[in-house]
Amino acid sequence: MDDRARKRSIFFEHAFLSPLAAHADESRGRAIPEEECPIRTAFQRDRDRIIHCNAFRRLKHKTQVFLSPEGDHYRTRLTHTLEVSQIARTISRALDLNEDLIEAIALGHDLGHTPFGHAGERALDAVCSFGFHHYEQSLRVVDILEKEGKGLNLTYEVRNGIERHTKGTEADTLEGRAVRLADRIAYINHDIDDACRAGVMKESDIPKYITDTLGDSKSVRINNLVMNAVENSTETISLSPGIKDAFDTLHEFMFQKVYTNMECKSEETKAVELIQWLFGFFLDNPDKLPESFVSIIESDGKERAVCDFVAGMTDRYAVSVFESHFVPKSWVLL
Repeated sequence: MDDRARKRSIFFEHAFLSPLAAHADESRGRAIPEEECPIRTAFQRDRDRIIHCNAFRRLKHKTQVFLSPEGDHYRTRLTHTLEVSQIARTISRALDLNEDLIEAIALGHDLGHTPFGHAGERALDAVCSFGFHHYEQSLRVVDILEKEGKGLNLTYEVRNGIERHTKGTEADTLEGRAVRLADRIAYINHDIDDACRAGVMKESDIPKYITDTLGDSKSVRINNLVMNAVENSTETISLSPGIKDAFDTLHEFMFQKVYTNMECKSEETKAVELIQWLFGFFLDNPDKLPESFVSIIESDGKERAVCDFVAGMTDRYAVSVFESHFVPKSWVLL
C-alpha cells in the first residue's frame, strides 16, 4: 500500500515541530520490531492501540476521587484521562511538541489504576510483597496484560512517558514531561470542582493567596497554569517559581480539605478491606481466577496473577465479585 500519508506526517513533524520535540521516525522503537503502517506514524499507531484496548474502556467505571458517586457530572478515571489529554495537547501545540506522542501517553497513563482510585492502590501496595504503584501497573498493562498476554508493543517513548507520569525521574521526552504537569493540573482543579459539587468545600474556602495568584475559578486556574507553563518551558517543562509555589500550596490545601476529608473518604475503609479480601481469596483459591491468568501464574507466579486480576477490576465488578463469594444468597425452594 502507498505510504505517502505516513511520510507526509513525518515531513510535517520535521518541518514544523520544535527541534526539542520527539519525531516518530526517530523513535527508539518497539520491543518487537514491526513493519511500519503506511498511513500512521508509530506514535499515532500507539494512540490508536491504547484507545481500542480493554483497559481503556474499563476506566469509565473506575473511581477518580469520589467512590461510585451518585451523579452524572462527577469525574471517573476515563473523564480524568480525557481532560489530561486535552490540557497536554494544548501545551504541546503552543510549544510545537509532538501532539500524537503526547496524546498516546496521556490516554495510557492511568490504564493500570485500581478500582476505588488511590484507596485501591494503597490496599494492594499493603498486601503485595512486591508493592504496587499504578504507574508501574499501567506499563505492565500495555506490555503484558493486553491482547491476551501479548501486550500492545508500544514505542519506547510512549512507554517511558506512561511509567514516569507521576513520581521520580522525569520522562526522557518533553512530551512525557508535559503529560506529567497536565495530569497534576487536571486532577487538582477538577477535584475542586467535584468537591464543590459534593458540598465538601466551596471555591471561597481556597486561601486568598492561591486565588490571587492562580485564579478564582477552575477554568481561570487551568488557563493560567497552562499559559505559565508555555511561557516558562524551554529545555524542560516548568512553571515560574511564584506560580509553582501557589500550585504546590493548592495541592497541600486539597490534601487537607478533600483527599483526607472523612466526608468524602468515609467509604474508603470499606473499599480497602474489599480489595484486600479479594486479594486474599484469590491467593488462596487461584483456581477461581479467569483462565487467561493461568499463563501469568506459570510465568510470574500466583501473587502477581492475583494482583493483575484485582487491579484490573472496575469498582462495580469488584463489588460484584466480592458479593458472589462473601455475601450469602437467599435460599429458594425449587
